Amino acid sequence: MDLSLTKDQQSFREEVRAFLAASLTPELRRGAELTSGVFAEPDIAREWQAILEEQGWLVYHWPDHAGGPGWTPIQRWIFEKECAEAGAPVLPGMGLKLVGPVLYTFGTQAQQDYYLSRLRSAEHFWAQGFSEPGAGSDLASLRTRAVREGDHYIVSGHKIWTTQAQHANRLFALVRTDAEVKPQKGISFLLIDMAQPGVTVKPILSASGDHELNEVFLDEVRVPVSDRVGDEGQGWSIAKFLLENERGGSSFAPAILADLARLHTSAGPLTGELADRALRLRLEAEALEMTELRTLIEIEHGAAPDPRSLTTKLLASEIRQGLEALAVDAFGLAGLQLPGERPFYGDDMPAPVVSPAAQVAAARYLNARAWSIFGGTSEIQLTLIAKAALGL
Repeated sequence: MDLSLTKDQQSFREEVRAFLAASLTPELRRGAELTSGVFAEPDIAREWQAILEEQGWLVYHWPDHAGGPGWTPIQRWIFEKECAEAGAPVLPGMGLKLVGPVLYTFGTQAQQDYYLSRLRSAEHFWAQGFSEPGAGSDLASLRTRAVREGDHYIVSGHKIWTTQAQHANRLFALVRTDAEVKPQKGISFLLIDMAQPGVTVKPILSASGDHELNEVFLDEVRVPVSDRVGDEGQGWSIAKFLLENERGGSSFAPAILADLARLHTSAGPLTGELADRALRLRLEAEALEMTELRTLIEIEHGAAPDPRSLTTKLLASEIRQGLEALAVDAFGLAGLQLPGERPFYGDDMPAPVVSPAAQVAAARYLNARAWSIFGGTSEIQLTLIAKAALGL
């Protein structure tokens, strides 16, 4: 397999590099460095989102008919890799990568006209309302109900592990509209205004002390029928489409390799056992990158992805957890600070005496434990691999 870039792809990479050099400010880079969760904080994310939107590259993974630049899969990979190596903030994907494609694929023209522009401008900040206390991997058992009353649904239920819901003003949710049919056939997909009466958001603090996750309680919330995406009972099919985008819409290896390279700079030089671990992680990440590239090349040539592509989320979770464990060990005592314990934070404190990477190393290590849970647990990934790749 020839992995060398064509002349056009090399020119595109240089264009992306020039844009990042001119547009990625020191403040944005530092905001990304100090991010211990999955996504950048809203103030950083909104600034970077506005810059990308002005350039026309915000929805780089959308097709041109939906307002995207119409890039090929390899162009998207080049862009993600260059952003990772430059240290760009990671934008929340709930709107841009999840509900956006749902809307331009299944939404009415009125829904697309209203929601897509507001998503891109950041007027609407989206959260995902799928998981419930009794419905995580077994999502079809969800119990949040929506009862039709004229032109509205009355929605009541409880969602959990809702990322950045404390910042969101919109929620896309799976709800049960029919309890008398097969569980998957009784689910619908609703768009909910979180300013509506009856919506309550409660924080879930992670082991690191970060507030990224939430519970969302819905108590007789009125949702217009016009904010249902697709037909009633079509929610399960739409959710499968969305989850396929979530699990296969991005490459994992570029960010891992970039973070590993930065660790050598901020904590290095790594020697002895630490250097051995770093090398092993690099080899694993490069093997992951080859798998991701092979999949992208297959897609670009119109072929269905090889079932081995299902291994990427599983492998990325293991490598990411190994990388964050290495970072804590490499930084030593300087890397053992949690958000509430960092003595170098606060408006009246002097500038930090350790690197940003050291300041968030412990928090990132703890947050990385969730990599094998969110976006499909490792156990679910193994089941998918067993069925699709091994025929078991």
